[in-house]
Amino acid sequence: MPKKGFIPNKLRPWLEARKKYHLSHAQIQMARALGLNPKKFGGLANHKQERWKLPLPEYIEHLYHKQFGKQLPDDIRPLEVIDAEKRKRKALKKEKITNDEIIKER
Repeated sequence: MPKKGFIPNKLRPWLEARKKYHLSHAQIQMARALGLNPKKFGGLANHKQERWKLPLPEYIEHLYHKQFGKQLPDDIRPLEVIDAEKRKRKALKKEKITNDEIIKER
């Protein structure tokens, strides 16, 4: 079992972007659904130099509304919870496969 608090490398850029750009869990979930790259947020977020740009959180919400036609995702969950549920499903599936193999051997 992985350590409690373990963050997979795939999710680390999202967690770092959430802290660095002060994004909510919902905004991170919207950005992931849109297929945005968290490493490119710096170019999208420099609204202080370029005043015509929307702040990053508002920009993500605008794109999400434009793409999906709704203000927020239906089920808002933190990345940590999503990853924990995925790991739990994977462990249950692995356990089921192991049990099936044991039954076949008998």
